[in-house]
Amino acid sequence: MEKGLFITLEGCEGSGKTTAAKTVSRKLTEDGFDVLYTREPGGIDIAEQIRRVILDINNTAMDERTEALLFAASRRQHLVEKVIPALEQGKIVICDRFIDSSLAYQGYARGIGMDNVMKINEFAIDKHMPDLTVYFAIDPEDGLKRLTGRDEINRLDVEKVNFHKKVQEGYEKLLEMFPERIRTIDASKDRQTVAEDCYRLIRNWLRERDV
Repeated sequence: MEKGLFITLEGCEGSGKTTAAKTVSRKLTEDGFDVLYTREPGGIDIAEQIRRVILDINNTAMDERTEALLFAASRRQHLVEKVIPALEQGKIVICDRFIDSSLAYQGYARGIGMDNVMKINEFAIDKHMPDLTVYFAIDPEDGLKRLTGRDEINRLDVEKVNFHKKVQEGYEKLLEMFPERIRTIDASKDRQTVAEDCYRLIRNWLRERDV
């Protein structure tokens, strides 16, 4: 593979995408692919520092546009420092969240506007869109129930259910906007089944591309 492939996983809280991202990365590596697993916000030191500011449950005064700008700043640094170099080396990059999260969470659920958030992120990502995005479809209330007992609870996790329902609506709009890029899996099943379904979807997609 001369150029790498950029695959992102998206979904509401508790959808199981983080478990799936790690499982897929491991299984693709076992299949002989050169794989890099990473996450957003974060993935590298500067972006992880920004992550702590964004997701700190004490930062309740954070303005919606500040939040969107911080996500974009974290994304930019992560992209140039980690993702782009990996793609240039021919790796398959599996990223837990990317631009679609900002469009659904800040653009739609926060009410900033998807077009406005897209403009911020177009500046940040400089045309580096994912080759494939897997959306984990789950009822937001069911997803939130899964967060009980999780070690890392962040500022977005504790938003009211209505906010998370708006996030889901945002993702559904993205499915209409980018049907050629985004594929959906049923995330209502147990986490390991969802992870296996995600792996099969990505493996089949790679076969379609003769990879």
